[in-house]
Amino acid sequence: MGQRRERRTGRRRAGVAGDPEAETIARIAQPVHRLPVYELASEEALDLIHRASLELLSDVGIDFYHPEAESILTAHGVRYVDQTAYFDRELIAEYVAKAPRTFTQLARNPERNVVIGGEHMTFAPVYGPPFVYDRDRGRREAKLLDFENFVKMTYLSPWLHHSGGTIVEPTDLPVHTRHLDMVYSHLRYSDKPFMGSVTSAENAADSVRLAEIVFGAEAIRQQPALLSLINVSSPRRLDDRMLGALIAYARANQALIITPFLFSGAMAPTSIAGTLVQLNAEALAGIVFTQMVNPGTPVVYGAFQTTIDLQSGAPVFGSPESQIALYVAGQLARRHGLPFRSGGMFASSKVADAQAAYESVMVMLPAVLARVNFVLHAAGWLEGGLTAGYEKFILDEQLLGMFHKYLQGLDVSAEGLAMESLASVPPGGHHLGTPHTMRNFRTAFHRSDLFDYNSFEQWYEEGAQTAEERANTRFKQWLRDYEPPPIDPALDEALRDFVAHRKREIVPARD
Repeated sequence: MGQRRERRTGRRRAGVAGDPEAETIARIAQPVHRLPVYELASEEALDLIHRASLELLSDVGIDFYHPEAESILTAHGVRYVDQTAYFDRELIAEYVAKAPRTFTQLARNPERNVVIGGEHMTFAPVYGPPFVYDRDRGRREAKLLDFENFVKMTYLSPWLHHSGGTIVEPTDLPVHTRHLDMVYSHLRYSDKPFMGSVTSAENAADSVRLAEIVFGAEAIRQQPALLSLINVSSPRRLDDRMLGALIAYARANQALIITPFLFSGAMAPTSIAGTLVQLNAEALAGIVFTQMVNPGTPVVYGAFQTTIDLQSGAPVFGSPESQIALYVAGQLARRHGLPFRSGGMFASSKVADAQAAYESVMVMLPAVLARVNFVLHAAGWLEGGLTAGYEKFILDEQLLGMFHKYLQGLDVSAEGLAMESLASVPPGGHHLGTPHTMRNFRTAFHRSDLFDYNSFEQWYEEGAQTAEERANTRFKQWLRDYEPPPIDPALDEALRDFVAHRKREIVPARD
């Protein structure tokens, strides 16, 4: 029975034609945040942090390591000395104001376009691990097949709206060309929005060209088809690779996430407020530079921050201090009028165990309450980001389903107040068969199709499986049942031809 139920669920997830429930699930859109936004810091505290950030940028500066940086910065009034840029306070406000408050990212399937910013939330999978893990084969180096598998699973999940970027590093491919295989996989095995490569300006240009083949060069200048991650090399430095990619994407009007990468106690002070001063300064520097390259480029205020174990030096995910920083970073992003990126299902645990669950929820709940607009690492993260877990991915996306319901908030419409039902049930009666219950029984409560809600006896008789074991069965069923989204054969051929052509052209970098 368990296998039959699993197979039915797999088909439902993929959206079987003629199945009303499947069609409903297939239409699940990105959630709109209907909850009050948690504002932790006072206006006075925000002012103190922001003013300190401006002082850091004007008096201490931030380094830009790129041959074009000096000419771009100085042309817009920035003092640049020995690769260090010093930003005037008024200039920062002027250029931040040029970035849009919200924007729409295109998907190959227009029904899957996503709005970034405002009250919308977008969930994307884990990004960057060189290893993968599952219960059957353990921890191992990620390969292209793993990358394709995670793209397929992201496509199948109704709770993930975005295909992500470097979900895992395919270590079986040459470094200098693997970006082509990754971008092609996103375009072929999914029709959701995706992220471009940021490891060099050339790789960014390749990503733009692949997007142009699919969407058209003019179309992506009007609305971005790429959203790409630019990490600040904290403390206070943007390196040549990140800046090269940033410039290439900005000139093509493609969206960027400017994210300081901070471990408090290592790349930032041990104090939360001090970390936020640095985070705000680094994010603003990258955002301002982006607008100097191309005013109006869509940009997201990013915050990746956690703490370290000061006894071992290891990063700690799910720490209370990092969640306080997340809340306040969200306030700063909204203060600047920018979309906000943070959060994720972060965990230091090596497998999908109780520690992983506790740590992940500890991060995701604040991300939801702080109204993070773009949540990267929303499914699959293990081992501090070194590993993408197959079972962890499934369990995480189940939790995302719960958050979709949670984000709807309180319904006080006539149907929500249910006075008809309340008046019809006598004292000591029940609501099980009322018209109100019958109208709403499918949608009233969110119900995971993976978690166990049975009695102990039923659970035991059906094999006494743990959640991780059920997730193991689920991901393998998904991959067996996967069917790719349709694509025009001529378009697919054009993508393949470009990839093959660039692989012949690109010369491996020499150490």
